[in-house]
Amino acid sequence: MRDATIARNYADVLLSLARKGEDPHGWGRMARELADAVERDVKLRRFLESPRLSAERKSEVLAKAFQDRFPRVLVRFLQTLVAKGRQMLLPQIVTEYFNLLDEAEGRVHARVTVARAPSADEEAAIAAQLSRSLGKQVVPHVAVNPAILGGVVVKVGDTVMDGSVRRRLSLLRTRMAAR
Repeated sequence: MRDATIARNYADVLLSLARKGEDPHGWGRMARELADAVERDVKLRRFLESPRLSAERKSEVLAKAFQDRFPRVLVRFLQTLVAKGRQMLLPQIVTEYFNLLDEAEGRVHARVTVARAPSADEEAAIAAQLSRSLGKQVVPHVAVNPAILGGVVVKVGDTVMDGSVRRRLSLLRTRMAAR
């Protein structure tokens, strides 16, 4: 829990810096690239984790590696992470960054479960209906589960909206058994 709070605080700072740089989406892409590299590249991960290398040496290497690819302020942010020993939180920081960016732009992500794969038009219709219902731009992440038989199950945050045929049949069965 503590790491999540720390990551969110750093993400908030990163978003503030990105807004000052007037490119929050670009900064997000750059930070995502680096976070993906940290998760994927064993050598990079070992370099950043190594207690044998000083924070100063790690900062020098990061500055040389990214001075031509990233804005100077973003490189300084990365160096601050290293100086504070928080460099391994970068993947969590980036996740929180995008959560904060979505929140600021009025966007939510919804896990949508359907019985069969929807067409592009059906998926767009689902997104449009959810956006109208929730009053925010909804980004659907569609999964197929034939067990729901039909309808749709939507999960946004902690809220679940179950409009599946399976649930409706279960409710009908319960009502009939009660009579």
